[in-house]
Amino acid sequence: MATKNLGGIGELFPQSVFIIATYGEDGTPNAMNAAWAGECTRNEVCLNIGDHKTTANIVAKGAFTVAPADAAHVVEADYFGIATGKKVDKAAASGLTFTPSEFVDAPVIEEFPLTMECEVTAVQGDEHGARIAGRVVNTRADESILDGEGRVDFTRMRPIVYDSSHRSYRVVGEEVGGAWKAGKALM
Repeated sequence: MATKNLGGIGELFPQSVFIIATYGEDGTPNAMNAAWAGECTRNEVCLNIGDHKTTANIVAKGAFTVAPADAAHVVEADYFGIATGKKVDKAAASGLTFTPSEFVDAPVIEEFPLTMECEVTAVQGDEHGARIAGRVVNTRADESILDGEGRVDFTRMRPIVYDSSHRSYRVVGEEVGGAWKAGKALM
């Protein structure tokens, strides 16, 4: 196998596309697209975000929501990543429905079928850029993406991931093996 050194860049794939929603100090909703985020534990979300309106909102309010973007909303998800909340009202321009969370001081975007409502537990940095951890207080799921046992069925949801090598979004695909099962063939 021939190899080529690419230098000091990370090429991990996939990167989930998360839509982080917050309220500004004046109560205006805002959302951003963040690929540098993830589930740290089963009930904790971690974000690495720079100098954004969302960062300042999270630091000020101590809360945020996270919705994995889905294929049905790729246009809005990309818009949340290319527009800046410091210059435009992204919530209004998106045409999506922002409603107050029942559990934290942050909005839920109704059109996204899965949303985690989070309370900030740690901030490393400040409103200009931070690593933020949030405890998942509640997870909302539209019944259309639940299987017969009430679990999230990502095949029904069609979440998107960011392909940084090609600057494109891809839909999460087919199942190729069972976790904690496929490897048993080597035991």
